[in-house]
Amino acid sequence: MNGRTPDDGGILYDENAIEEDDDEVVEAPAVTADVPLTDATGATIAWNETPRLETSLTGMELIGEFVKQLPNSPGVYRMLNAENEVLYVGKARSLKKRVGNYAAGRVHSNRIGQMVRLTANMEFVITRTETEALLLEANLIKRLRPRFNVLLRDDKSFPYILISGGHRAPAIMKHRGARVRKGDYFGPFASAIAVGRTINSLQRAFLLRTCTDSVFESRTRPCLLYQIKRCAGPCTREVSDEDYAELVTEARDFLSGRSQLVKATIAKGMNEAAEDLDFERAAVYRDRLAALSHVQSHQGINLASIEEADVFAIYHDGGLSCIQVFFYRTGQNWGNRAYFPKADPALSGAEVLNAFLAQFYDDKPCPRHILLSEAIEEQQLLSDALTERSGFRVHINTPQRGEKREVVEHALNNAREAHGRQLAETSSQARLLNGMVETFGLPYPPRRIEIYDNSHIMGTNAVGGMVVAGPEGFVKSQYRKFNIKSEELTPGDDFGMMREVMTRRFSRLIKEEGIPDRSQAAEEAPFPAWPDVILIDGGQGQMTAVRAILEELGITDSVIAIGVAKGQDREAGRERFFQSGKQSFSLPPRDPVLYFIQRMRDEAHRFAIGSHRARRKKELVKNPLDEVAGIGPGRKRALLQHFGTAKAVSRAGITDLLSVPGISEAVAKQVYAHFHDKLPDK
Repeated sequence: MNGRTPDDGGILYDENAIEEDDDEVVEAPAVTADVPLTDATGATIAWNETPRLETSLTGMELIGEFVKQLPNSPGVYRMLNAENEVLYVGKARSLKKRVGNYAAGRVHSNRIGQMVRLTANMEFVITRTETEALLLEANLIKRLRPRFNVLLRDDKSFPYILISGGHRAPAIMKHRGARVRKGDYFGPFASAIAVGRTINSLQRAFLLRTCTDSVFESRTRPCLLYQIKRCAGPCTREVSDEDYAELVTEARDFLSGRSQLVKATIAKGMNEAAEDLDFERAAVYRDRLAALSHVQSHQGINLASIEEADVFAIYHDGGLSCIQVFFYRTGQNWGNRAYFPKADPALSGAEVLNAFLAQFYDDKPCPRHILLSEAIEEQQLLSDALTERSGFRVHINTPQRGEKREVVEHALNNAREAHGRQLAETSSQARLLNGMVETFGLPYPPRRIEIYDNSHIMGTNAVGGMVVAGPEGFVKSQYRKFNIKSEELTPGDDFGMMREVMTRRFSRLIKEEGIPDRSQAAEEAPFPAWPDVILIDGGQGQMTAVRAILEELGITDSVIAIGVAKGQDREAGRERFFQSGKQSFSLPPRDPVLYFIQRMRDEAHRFAIGSHRARRKKELVKNPLDEVAGIGPGRKRALLQHFGTAKAVSRAGITDLLSVPGISEAVAKQVYAHFHDKLPDK
C-alpha cells in the first residue's frame, strides 16, 4: 500500500487490485441461498439434508428447533436472514453440539448475538470428516462472502515464472492462473513487479527468449533483444539447439535452488575464456554473473535451514489486523505481501489468523512448511486438511528459537509497520471524507464515490471511464470502462458521451440492485453497489446532461452529483464546483478536500486515457482478415505467409487463394466475397 498524507489530500491505493477491461460490467449482487454451489471438486453441494422448518420462529428459538434434528456428524452449516442472504458459514466436528451452542442461551459477543437474532433459516451439509468440512467451509466463505465471517480481501492469484515446455527453444515468461500449460513453474512470487524484475535479470543471465511462439516462428532475423544481448537468438539459430538447451537447464537449476552450482559453472567458463584471451566471451560470462547477483540482491533475507516455506505473521491492534506473508522457495525469498482481512474487532489475532489460513490456501498450492507467528486453535486440523489436498505432508509450526524464529520475527516487524501505515492512512481518509461532508453539505460521509471522465481523439475510439473510491482508498476491482456505442453522437460530443455512460451505468444498477432507500441509515455492510456521490469531470454543461439522466431515471434523491470544472487557464487549484441547488464555488488553494478531489479526478483521467489508448492500439493493429468469417489464426497465418500482406490478399483472385495450403474453394470464395462486391463470372 502507498498513499498520501492528510496534508496533501492523498488517497489510498490498492496496488494489487485488477482493473476490469470489460465494457459495462457491474458489481455482482450478493449471493443468496438460492444459488447452486459446488465444492472444490466440482460436485454439487447438497444442502438441507435435514428438513427445512416451516415456522415463523427466528433467532435462538429457530436454531433450537434445528438442533433437535441434527446428527453428531461433521459438516458445514449456513445461517440465513429473512431475505435468504447468507449471514455466516461455519464448520463443525459435531453439527449438533456446535449449532447447539447458539441456542444454549449463553453469553455471546455482540457480533454473534446480532447474527443469531437475524437468523431466519439454516441449511446444512454433512461431510465424511472434519477436514472435508474445513476445506468446504473455506471455499464457501470465499465464494459467498458472508457478513459475519472473517473475510480474506484482495485475493488475487499469485504470479509464477514459467519456462515453457514442448518446444525446441523454451521461453521464460510470467504466468498467472491455472497451470495447464506444459513447462516448469517457479513461485509463487508476491507481485508481478517481483516477477518482472526477476525475469529481466534472468534474461541477461541466461539469454532465454521471452517472445510468443507465433512471433518466434515468424522471425527471419534476430530481434532487438539479441542485439542488446538479452536473448541468444534461437529463432534464427544464432545459437545451436544444444547450447540453448544448456542455457535453459542452467536457468531451471538456478530457480530450483542450485544457484551456487550455476554461478560456479559460469565463473569457470569466464576464467577459461580469459585464459584463452577470448575477452569478448569472458565479458558475456561476466555480465551473466552480475545479472545473477542482481537477482539475489533483491531477495532480502534468505533461509538456509529450510528450502520451501510460507511465513505468516499477524499484528492485531486497534480493531485492525495485518497479516504479512513471506514466500520462500528453493531457499530464496520470493517476496512478501500484506493482507488486511475483514474481521470483527473483538476477535483475537490467533482467531483471525486461523480463519485466514484456510481461505488463503483454498485455491493456491501450499508448501511443505508453514511458519506462524502464533499458534492457532485448529493447527493440526489445518495441517491434516492441506496434507490431504496436496498429496504430501504439510507441517505447520510456530517456531520459538533459531533461524526460523528470526524469519518469523522479521515478518512480524513488517506486519507491525504495515499495520501502522494502514491505520494512519485510514484515519487520513476518514478525515477527508468528513471534510467532504462539510464542504458539500452531505448528510453523512460517503462510503462509495464514483468519478467519471471521457477520453477520445476527435471523437474516435471514445471511452468513458469510471473509478471508485471509498473509506480505504481507490477500489480498483470496481473500476469500469464504457466503450461509447451510439452512432447518433456527433464526434467529440462530450455531453452526449456522458449521457450514454450515465444511462447505461444507472439503468443497469437499478435493474440489478433496485433504488436504495436513503431515508434509512446505512448498515455496516460490505462495500455498497450504489454510490453516495458521483463526481463529473466537467462544468455546468456536463452537469445539465447528468441531472437530466438522473431525473429521467427517478434517482435524483438517491445520488448526489458534483461537477468539477477546471479553473481559469485550466490551472490546478482554481477548480469550480457545481452542485444542484447551489451557486458554483471554489475552494481555497491549500484546502485538503480540494487536493483529495483533484487526486480522484486525476485517477479518473488516467484510467479513461489508458482505456482509450488500449482501444486505439487494438484498432491500429487490427487486420482486415480478422473480419472475415471462418478465418482463424491458422488460415490467417497461411494467407499472410503466402501473400505477404492483407492488402495483397484482398487483391488476390480465387485461383490464387486456392493455391494457399488449407484454403478450400468455399473459404476462397468467402475471402474473395469479403473484399469484392460479387464473385467472378465462371
